[in-house]
Amino acid sequence: MTLLNLLASRSSRMKASEIRELLKLLDQPDIISFAGGIPDPSLFPADAIRDAYADVLGGSEAGAALQYQVSEGYLPLRRWIAGQMGKLGVACDEGNIFITSGSQQALDYLGKLFLSPGDTALVTWPTYLGALQAFNAYEPRYDRLRPEGGNMTPVAYHAAAAANGGKVKFAYLVPDFANPTGNTLDEKQREAVLDLAGELDIAVIEDAAYRALRYDGEGVPPILALDCARSGGIDKARTLYCGSFSKILSPGMRVGWVCAPRHVVEKLVLMKQASDLHSPSINQMVMHRVAESVFDGQVEKLIGAYRERRDGLLGALEAHMPAGITWSRPEGGMFVWVTLPEGSDATELLARSVKEARVAFVPGNAFYADGTGRNTLRLSFTLADRRAVTEGIPRLAALLKG
Repeated sequence: MTLLNLLASRSSRMKASEIRELLKLLDQPDIISFAGGIPDPSLFPADAIRDAYADVLGGSEAGAALQYQVSEGYLPLRRWIAGQMGKLGVACDEGNIFITSGSQQALDYLGKLFLSPGDTALVTWPTYLGALQAFNAYEPRYDRLRPEGGNMTPVAYHAAAAANGGKVKFAYLVPDFANPTGNTLDEKQREAVLDLAGELDIAVIEDAAYRALRYDGEGVPPILALDCARSGGIDKARTLYCGSFSKILSPGMRVGWVCAPRHVVEKLVLMKQASDLHSPSINQMVMHRVAESVFDGQVEKLIGAYRERRDGLLGALEAHMPAGITWSRPEGGMFVWVTLPEGSDATELLARSVKEARVAFVPGNAFYADGTGRNTLRLSFTLADRRAVTEGIPRLAALLKG
């Protein structure tokens, strides 16, 4: 007996994550992996997290920590996040903050909230694979978002969406140290996204997972901050800001958030109630304590460590890669994006690289909504220690030269 013939049509668009599959390679000790876009676990504030759990469970809040929680999230944590958003130029309060089980859940909920089958989502080419996976379940089509400028007019976007039987609903992007490219939008490009969104009358989903990890250069205001300045406040804005503690404090605790107008938060709360009721109470309470005590210091520690690893990777690429290959030079984040000569296939290269060089990376086509970009690949440097850089990049370069 099989139930496959009973599955909803959306199930056909659910694909396994190439990155999650590649993470299995980390269990092979001789593999040098630049594949997983994950933080270095040796840098987690484990002592602070352990002490916070002990404090919560050993004190007067133990019952609340083990009890059901309101769907919006733990109030002190929401207030702390609102304060952090204020520092970024977004005046808001706890009513604009919604706690999620990681920012990945936020993307899923926003896809569910906005997308009907056949609607259009605007995404960059390439874009974050996890966003495509989250949105795919709601059966959209994708059109290309060009923050740097392009010849696609609002009328053309509308016409293409209508021809597919739907409407343009939102633009999704990672404006700071993007996954996978590492690129950052300047203020003019962010304003251009808001201009387009205004002309199309659509939402903007700002994925800010890497924003705190800036190693060089001056920070750029969040799109939401620019939007609030234009619109007259967060409750009149069209931008939905997705934040996360995963890259700074702990991905395993699964605590993220959405900062948005109240009327959007109210809808997200209804989704949470129907889905998993609330994110784990104890994790939210512990995260609040840890964030209050160590967040800024943890950011500085990560910046020091990851800047050195980024520089090491960029130096190795410069020293060993053959002519005709280019790469991004990110000011922060976790990734370097490599472009091979036209006609190259990074998926085929990966198979050879794992077998012959014992080096892993992520082929770039996984990040394109249309499966193109086969001559690109992503390298993550957060786990790239000295051996990975001094041995892994020369091995990969040798394959490319051969």
